[in-house]
Amino acid sequence: MPFVSIRISGTATRDQKAGIVADVTASLVSRLGKNPAAVQVVIEEVSTENYGAGGQLIADRDTPSSAPSREDAHAVPSQ
Repeated sequence: MPFVSIRISGTATRDQKAGIVADVTASLVSRLGKNPAAVQVVIEEVSTENYGAGGQLIADRDTPSSAPSREDAHAVPSQ
């Protein structure tokens, strides 16, 4: 029985989470031949105040004085 644990920073809507569960399940069915009824997916939402990278809370990255000084995989892309 496949068990998939996904952590995301911040929050997602119910529809977004339902889509993630459907996509992950479909992938395990397609790629590994798993029974969709056996696939379990848990999504954990981690508050950006409880998650840090590069020595800084993710929540603090939204403040102007705390812009990342170097490229970071967790940085929010500029638009």
